[in-house]
Amino acid sequence: MKKTLLFGLMLFSLAASAQKFTRRDSLQGGLRPERTNYDVQRYDLNITVDPDKRYIFGYNDITFKAVSDVSKIQVDLFDNMKVDSIVYNKTKLAYKRDNDAVFITFPKAISKGSEEKIRFYYSGNPKVAKNAPWDGGFTFAKDGNGKPWVGVAVQGTGASLWFPVKDHQTDEPDHGASIKVAVPNGLMNVSNGRFIGNEDLKNGYTRWDWEVKNPINNYDITLNIADYAHIHDTSNGLDLDYYVLTYNEKKALRQFAEVKPMLECFESKFGKYPFYEDGYKLVETSYLGMEHQSAVAYGNKYRKGYLGMDMTGTGIGQEFDYIIVHESGHEWFGNSITSKDIADMWIHEGFTTYSETVYVECRFGYDKAMQYINGQSNNVENRKPVIGIFGVNKEGSGDMYYKGALMLNTLRHIVNDDAKWWKLILDYSNAYKKQVIDTETVVAFFNKQTSMELTPIFNQYLRHTTIPVLQLKLDGKNLSYRFQTDEPNFEMPVEITINGKPIHVKATNKWQKDKATIKSLDDVKVATNKFYVKVENL
Repeated sequence: MKKTLLFGLMLFSLAASAQKFTRRDSLQGGLRPERTNYDVQRYDLNITVDPDKRYIFGYNDITFKAVSDVSKIQVDLFDNMKVDSIVYNKTKLAYKRDNDAVFITFPKAISKGSEEKIRFYYSGNPKVAKNAPWDGGFTFAKDGNGKPWVGVAVQGTGASLWFPVKDHQTDEPDHGASIKVAVPNGLMNVSNGRFIGNEDLKNGYTRWDWEVKNPINNYDITLNIADYAHIHDTSNGLDLDYYVLTYNEKKALRQFAEVKPMLECFESKFGKYPFYEDGYKLVETSYLGMEHQSAVAYGNKYRKGYLGMDMTGTGIGQEFDYIIVHESGHEWFGNSITSKDIADMWIHEGFTTYSETVYVECRFGYDKAMQYINGQSNNVENRKPVIGIFGVNKEGSGDMYYKGALMLNTLRHIVNDDAKWWKLILDYSNAYKKQVIDTETVVAFFNKQTSMELTPIFNQYLRHTTIPVLQLKLDGKNLSYRFQTDEPNFEMPVEITINGKPIHVKATNKWQKDKATIKSLDDVKVATNKFYVKVENL
C-alpha cells in the first residue's frame, strides 16, 4: 500500500512540475497558517444587487472560532471587488491585499478557542460568466417578459468571486448561513435554505431573507433573482419548493413530477435526504444547472435528457430529465459529502454521475442501467488523470464524471453481491454525511467494508490516464490472461465467459492459465458491460 501511494505521489510531482502555477493559485488552493488558524462557524451575508448596473454592495458577517492564537487571517475576495472596510468590535481592521487574498490583522492576538466575528464590507461589479456554469460568474439575462433574470455559478472558480469568504472546501460554516439579498421591487431573490421573510426597504428595493441550518460548501451559496412563481409540494415529510418564471408554471408542474420518484429512489439507496431542515428546491435559471445545496439550479428548459439530447447514445438518457436527476444527486455527493480539495472533485462528480445509473435502475431495471452507464464510456477521453493537482485549486480531467461512474460500476461487480454493494453505498453515504473527506478516506472505507485490497484499482482509474487492459492469448488449448496496467501489483476480479459458461477469475499483472479447453479466443467473452476494461487479444 505504501509503495502504490508513493508511486501516485511521484506522478503528481511530475505532473505539477510540467505545469506552471501562480501565487494566486497557491493562495486560493493552499492551506496557509492564516487559513488553518480559524474555523468558520457561520456566514451572514447581507447585500444589495442592482441588475441594471450589474453591481453589488453590502457585507458578510464571518463568525469564527480561533483554532490557535490568531493575529492574522486570510479571507478571500476577487481583486476586481472593492474592500470597503473590515470591522471587528467597532474597530476598523488593517488589511493587505495579495491577489484575491485579503490578509486581515487584529490589534491584538485572539486567544485559542475564542469565538469572534468580523463584518466585511465590500462592493463592485462581479465577474460575468461567458458560458455558465462551465466558467464561473454571474449571469445577467432577461426573461421572456423583458424582466431581469440574475444568477451565479462559481464551482471551481470560487465563491470569493462575489462575496468575502474563506474560499477553500475544507471549511464549511458549522452552523449554516443566512443570505439576505435586496433586489428591485417586483423581483424575488431565492437562495439556499428556508425562506424567512421579505422587507420593503422603501428605496425601490425589497430584501429577501433565507436561512441555512446545515453546513454548506462555499460554492453552493447562491442567489437567484427573477419574477418567480412559487409552487409548493411535499414528499414523505420533505418540503419541495419550486421557483420558476411565472409563465412556466404549468410546464414546471408537469416536468417536476419526476422529483418524487427520484427522491424515493435516492433515499432508498443513499439514505435520507441530507438537508431536511433546509428543504429541497428547484430554481429556474438562465444557465443549464448547478448543485446549489437545497436550491438546485434548473435550466434544462423542461426537456427530457440533456437539453433534449441523450449523452449516452442509448436512447435511455431521453427517458428522464438529466438536470433534475444529476444535480439532485449532488445533494448526497458533493453537498453532503464534500472533497477537501477540488483536485478530488471525482468524489462529487463520479458518485453523482453514477447516481444517474442508480435512478435508471430504479425506474427501468438492471439491464437498462447497464446499457446507460456503458453508453457513457463513449464520453471518456483517458488523456489526463481524474485526480488533479493539490494545493493550487486545480481539478483533474473531465473524466471524473463518466470514468468515475464506470469505476464504481466496476467495483459493484467486483463485490459481486448486490445486497452487499447497496449496503456499502448506503453506509458510505451515512458514514461521511455532512463531512469533508479525501480520496484516501474513500479508498480506506471501501477496503474495510469489502475486506478487499482495492487501492491499486482506485489508483489505476483515478491516478493514471489509461484503464486496465485485459490481455488474452491462446496457450496451447487453454486461455492465458493477465492485466496490463500502469499501477504495479494490480489485481482485480473480472467475469469471463468461456464456451458459454461465465466464471470469475482474479487477474493480475502475471500470466495465468485457465484449465478450460478452447479452440480459439472467439470462445472467450469478457463482461465489459460490468467491468470497465479494455480487452486485447494477442
